[in-house]
Amino acid sequence: MTRTIDFRLIRQLWMFLAVAEEQHFGRAAQRLNMSQPPLTEQIKVLEQSLKLQLFERSRRGTQLSAAGAALLPAVRQFVGQAEQLERVVREVAAGQSGVLHVGAITSAMLDAVPPLLAALKSRHPQLTTFVKEIDSVDAVPALEAGEIDLAFVRLDGEISGDIATLPLAEDRLAVALHRDHALAAKSRIRLKALDTEQLVMSSRQVSPVYFDLLTSICRSHGFAPRVVHEVRSVTSQIAYVSCGQGVALVPAAMRKLAPENVVVRPLHEKIMVVTAAAVWNTRRHHPMVDEAIAWLRARPPRAPARRG
Repeated sequence: MTRTIDFRLIRQLWMFLAVAEEQHFGRAAQRLNMSQPPLTEQIKVLEQSLKLQLFERSRRGTQLSAAGAALLPAVRQFVGQAEQLERVVREVAAGQSGVLHVGAITSAMLDAVPPLLAALKSRHPQLTTFVKEIDSVDAVPALEAGEIDLAFVRLDGEISGDIATLPLAEDRLAVALHRDHALAAKSRIRLKALDTEQLVMSSRQVSPVYFDLLTSICRSHGFAPRVVHEVRSVTSQIAYVSCGQGVALVPAAMRKLAPENVVVRPLHEKIMVVTAAAVWNTRRHHPMVDEAIAWLRARPPRAPARRG
């Protein structure tokens, strides 16, 4: 059954979000550049349409009802997607040459992604790029679904199907420790010295390959890692170490993100890990992805962090 888009409902959801966030019809009306009576009327129409009471009104102000609170997260997500769609339509209508959707882990957003986007924009000034933070484990499903065109995540080895990978950088594995830790005075640390330490690791749910690699490395050196915290990014590992919540195995380059109370010491053993890889779907042709991969392949190999 074919349905037409109900633009009135979309507008009403925008109004609902404004009232929910402002908790006041007058302020919401000002935010929406409209008078209060039409806003009040449209919220009533929305409530009647949904057969739900979205707000509880009293002398104390306007509060979300239980039904309104349940709907709010989905409405926020919908409005965000609608605003992104509106921006794409506006820029395409204005003659933009293309749109590129990039997903990346936090560390790649600080390192690998900016120079690539700068290079693409210099060649294609009208290119529109959207960057979205993702977890490594979400890259392949998002590429297969067409939600993103190119990913920068921590993946290593062959990926089945039509997903291609290009390792971009590797770095020597190091240990992040609180500056008051007994091992912080050493210039290099043997991996076996961590056998009794509490470890902060990137979550297996976020990056299964990377998590399994690190636990395998620990076992190959004679101990099972005592993982007390699983976090979503390398920067989160550094933050936990800063709070005295354990030590972390991290790429040596992470020393540049470490606060004053965290030191990053290289391991005595030379263990290299892939810190970022470009990932794309070969079945979904996108000219900007082709150009991006060609630019990445042409770059000189990234050198590991200096020793010290």
